[in-house]
Amino acid sequence: MTDDLFTDRLQLSRAVPSDLDAVFAIQSDPRVWTHYPSLRHTTRDDSIRMMERWERSWERAGLGSWVVRMRDTGEVIGNGGCTLLDGDVWNVGYRIAADHHGRGYATELARAAVDRARILAPDRAVIAYLVEHNTGSARVAQKLGLELVHRAPDAGNPDPSAIRLVYADRALTPGQLEAALQ
Repeated sequence: MTDDLFTDRLQLSRAVPSDLDAVFAIQSDPRVWTHYPSLRHTTRDDSIRMMERWERSWERAGLGSWVVRMRDTGEVIGNGGCTLLDGDVWNVGYRIAADHHGRGYATELARAAVDRARILAPDRAVIAYLVEHNTGSARVAQKLGLELVHRAPDAGNPDPSAIRLVYADRALTPGQLEAALQ
C-alpha cells in the first residue's frame, strides 16, 4: 500500500520538507483559524513541529496526515488525514485553505483517511475533536458517521466559554477519551 492516495478531486501525499512553505501559508492564515485563533501558526517552526508529528504517526502506524493537492493542478489546498494519538485512537483532522472552503474537500479528504485507517487497523477507534462553534467541522464528522460521545468545557482553551466536542465511531474507553482531550 503506497502512502499517496487519490480521490475524485484530490491527491493526498505524505509530507516532505519541500511542502513546508505551502503548509505554513495555510496554517498561518487567520481565516482558517477563526474557531481557535490561538492555534494559528506564527512561525515556520510551528509547522515543522506539526509535520514532525505527522511523520511520527506514519512511522508508528502506517498512516498520518497528508498534504492535500488538487488532483488536476497540483495546487496545495490543505492537509489532513488520520493520525495516531497516544490513547491508541485515530484522530481524523483536516485544514483546508480558506479560498477552498465550502466545496466538500474536507469531507472528501476525511472519508479517504477514515477508509484507510479502517483498512490498516479496523479495531482502532476513529475520533474527531473540535470546538462546538466549529459547526462546519461537526458536519464533516457527522457525514463520516461519527457520533457525539463527549461535550464539556475545553480545558486549556484561552476562550473560557469554549466547549470541546468529541465524535467517535464507537464507545471510547476513558484512556481513549483522555487522548482526545489533550
